[in-house]
Amino acid sequence: MERRGPGLAALGALGRRLLWALPAYAAGLLGLGAGALLLALALYAGWRRRRRDRERGLRLAARLQSDEEAAVRAAAAGLGAARGELPAWVSFPDVERAEWLNKVLAQAWPFFGRYMEKLLVEKVAPSIRASNTHLQTFTFTKVDMGEKPLRILGVRAHPGAHKQQILLDLNISYVGDVQIDVEVKKFFCKAGVKGMQLHGMLRIILEPLVGDVPIVGALTMFFIRRPTLDINWTGMTNLLDIPGLSSMSDTMIMDTIASYLVLPNRLLVPLLPDLPEAAQLRCPLPRGVVRVHLRGARDLRAKDRFMGGLVGGKSDPYAVLRVGTQVVTSRVIDDNLNPTWDEVYEFIVHEVPGQELEVELLDKDPDQDDLLGRMKVDLGEVLKAQVLEEWFPLQEGGRGRLLLRLEWLSLLPDASKLDQVLERNRTIVAKPDPPSAAILVVYLDRAEELPVKKPGKEPNPVVQVSVQDVTRESKVVYNTSAPVWEDAFRFFLHDPKNQDVDIQVKDDPRQSSLGSLALPLARLLDAPDLTLAQPFQLQHSGPRSRLHLKLVLRVLFFDAPENGAPPPAPPGQPDPPASTEGPQRPPQTNPDPQFGTEHVLRIHLLEAENLVAKDNLFGGAVRGRSDPYAKVRVAGGVFRSRVVKENLNPRWNEVYEVIVDNVPGQDVEFDLFDKDIDKDDFLGRCKVPVRRVLSSRIVDEWLPLEDVKSGRLHVRLEKLSPHPSTNLLEQVLHTNNLLQPHRGPELSAALLSVFMDRAADLPLRKGSKPPAAFATLAVRDVSVKTKTCAPSSEPVWDEGFSFLIKRPHVESLELQVTEEGGQPLGTLSLPLSRLLAAEGLVLDGWFPLAGGGPHSQLLLRAQLGVLVSQQVELGAGSAALAGGDAAPQPAEASGDEESGAGGLRQRLLPPDSRPEPPEGPLGRLQLTLWYHGDERKLVAIVHGCRKLKGVSKELPDPYVSLVLLPDRGRSTKRKTGVQKKTLNPDFNERFEWDVSLDEASRRKLEAQVKSTVSFMSREKEVLGKLHLDLAQVDLSEGRTHWYELQDERSSP
Repeated sequence: MERRGPGLAALGALGRRLLWALPAYAAGLLGLGAGALLLALALYAGWRRRRRDRERGLRLAARLQSDEEAAVRAAAAGLGAARGELPAWVSFPDVERAEWLNKVLAQAWPFFGRYMEKLLVEKVAPSIRASNTHLQTFTFTKVDMGEKPLRILGVRAHPGAHKQQILLDLNISYVGDVQIDVEVKKFFCKAGVKGMQLHGMLRIILEPLVGDVPIVGALTMFFIRRPTLDINWTGMTNLLDIPGLSSMSDTMIMDTIASYLVLPNRLLVPLLPDLPEAAQLRCPLPRGVVRVHLRGARDLRAKDRFMGGLVGGKSDPYAVLRVGTQVVTSRVIDDNLNPTWDEVYEFIVHEVPGQELEVELLDKDPDQDDLLGRMKVDLGEVLKAQVLEEWFPLQEGGRGRLLLRLEWLSLLPDASKLDQVLERNRTIVAKPDPPSAAILVVYLDRAEELPVKKPGKEPNPVVQVSVQDVTRESKVVYNTSAPVWEDAFRFFLHDPKNQDVDIQVKDDPRQSSLGSLALPLARLLDAPDLTLAQPFQLQHSGPRSRLHLKLVLRVLFFDAPENGAPPPAPPGQPDPPASTEGPQRPPQTNPDPQFGTEHVLRIHLLEAENLVAKDNLFGGAVRGRSDPYAKVRVAGGVFRSRVVKENLNPRWNEVYEVIVDNVPGQDVEFDLFDKDIDKDDFLGRCKVPVRRVLSSRIVDEWLPLEDVKSGRLHVRLEKLSPHPSTNLLEQVLHTNNLLQPHRGPELSAALLSVFMDRAADLPLRKGSKPPAAFATLAVRDVSVKTKTCAPSSEPVWDEGFSFLIKRPHVESLELQVTEEGGQPLGTLSLPLSRLLAAEGLVLDGWFPLAGGGPHSQLLLRAQLGVLVSQQVELGAGSAALAGGDAAPQPAEASGDEESGAGGLRQRLLPPDSRPEPPEGPLGRLQLTLWYHGDERKLVAIVHGCRKLKGVSKELPDPYVSLVLLPDRGRSTKRKTGVQKKTLNPDFNERFEWDVSLDEASRRKLEAQVKSTVSFMSREKEVLGKLHLDLAQVDLSEGRTHWYELQDERSSP
């Protein structure tokens, strides 16, 4: 074989060359000329070239698709991304838009309308007529689903609980022109629906997957959380006047309809006939049970005011806990802002991820209860952790926090650990009910041959299932002795060994008995898989009356170690009063391990697109626009943006900052509204989990707006972690100055954490009584207050607080200890510059109190952390983060005549700015030029001047005038404030021009340093000028430079 290889290769080469000569031979054989041969060769060459281009394009597309992740890593190499992983700021949203599905729905919507008409007329109307004797003449007179179809705003896929299951979450929005008219002829009543809105997250489960068409056996649909439902009723008052409906209301009807769409209710659509798993899919076993220990709350807001609000009171708090349709309410605690409930509740969890525990704290009032705050946590987090005990911050609750202990209880299909569970439950002190040891699920299928009490009249069977004092009731099946219910009921069991289930079958509405069944639950403990599925003979019924049931018992097992650790201490948690005769004073504080672990969340509210037009004219005949603004809620705080007039694509470019911790369940919530004279209209909402930002550091996305038919919001969220080093402080201040929005507060450069431990030797009150002291801490205009301790000259607070710091060099912490009656006991002023010079930016120890006793002291810990953003790291490199502390550079010495703030000028300069050039003939001007891409503006920062040359004996009053050439109109002119009597002025003022980057690169900037001649004269003398061609300036980096001033007569 090897010897034949070269010979075969030579024969193949010879054959290929003969094939090239074949066209010439064929042309001669057919009598064709040379022109025909050349034309054929040209056509072949063109076809070959197109084929090669097509193959090259396909190869490039395949390579681009396969190397997309590698390309992102390569682009992120400058950020120090490790090989094999994406940088933290890169995020790929897992919610996909499905416009193709909306096109399918739009085309199929008329046929869906026909189906709904058939369903309502042939199935729903007969059921309504049979349900009430007063509705026997009920009919649908018109069913029109309108022309506006349901829209799907986004689709998200989840891995199922097992391989035969696919989960899809559909964010749906329906704003329809549906019209449904009904009539009850007996009462001459006409009513209906004209318009409907439905917004929410619909979960669709494709299960089971089978090996035959249509691959999916059934579709199960439900809403995990209650959707937003708004129905425009017509004639509702007339309908509610009908006997039997008079006790209902519009709100009750809406709540009933909405609850039928939410778990545990499910809509099952079988795709295969005679699907054996249909009953199990319609009412599946729960995923687990979450046990909620409602401990207490701290620092709630005082809502009860007296004398028109002049006198502040307290609140009467209570809690409402909700998981899907399961709702419980705690007891009310009167006049307490730090309530303790110590109550235990249990909720059945059907779907994780997805279902959430929602808690609202309310103030009980005679008229309308006031909201004290709310929180929610994804139960998927509880499933992962098994036990979660945290002080959860309250949204819209100020500094309020709620202490919960959440335990995940797994469902065991055997009774081997039941005794262990019962033994543990005896150690739990639970109110209002004892803890559960198991759950019972009763699947009510059907009955057969029920007795007929009156000849010729079939019964209307209804079933009541009871366990102890809890009773569930099935729906009524009319006019049959063989009813089919296909329903399920769930019960918590405290001791399944000694409890029974009691079942009553009755004839509605007379409630006469059709049979009963009593079953000890101990039978289930001996059954295989703790399950009984069989027909049961009914007692006190017909001889062949049977009830088909399936009873499933599951033991609730807490699979987590019992550590017995005390609950975490919150800010403001009361401690027992310290004894004045205790051991010697500690030299340093001993804060909680969670102290100083907070982060700062910087929220950039950028823009929105395609918002809904709410301002319609002439009764909606003329389509208008909206005046949108946004509300941002996070960590108990609320921020509100400015209103953008008449714009469906507004740009805000606003920045908000908030201190957050890593407690699960927190979200950054965005609500958009249209500003109106009376009531603002809703434009949509969206949210981002705080934990997602903390884990990925940066989230920069377009978020689809929920509960509206269109619109999306562009936000950028960044986590800023405190760094105990001053290496990058100057760069942080410089970058913040560049990124500072035109509107809004100054960006923060550092985070100050203060732990208030205790005080010692406070002065006594009159009569030698120790004071009941509290402390007030303030930085700028932000102040907080500790709790008030029991009377003692050595109070112990043991509380932590955090402050956002804008300018660490000049700000200070002001602290005052005050007696409960208002008498000051001592003050402390701590400049933050002391922290900047301290090792690790930490001061921990005793500090003397001014204005108190001669030996009054305060034990506290103050630590500072510099907030380094991504822009700072890009500009300085990550190596600077790892270095040690750098001593702050002193401000440049100025002459005796200087009166500007040189320290502020120095802080605004980056540490890597160029050294000052040699002194020019007329002095120097320091500028920072930068193009702000997010706001699409050219930014100029005038820092100051040095060594100006006066034209007279008196010192000048300089200021700087800026003009963006070639236009010299008012729109391009800017000027700083006037500095009095100095040759070395400091301005540190920022100016902006609304121009594109291309246009800015074609402009020139003229800067003139001028001085006022006198108070009475409008003449200005020019001390020097500067012309900069912006095409020669790198506007992307925002570097700061010194420029020599030229004579006024020099040409640009």
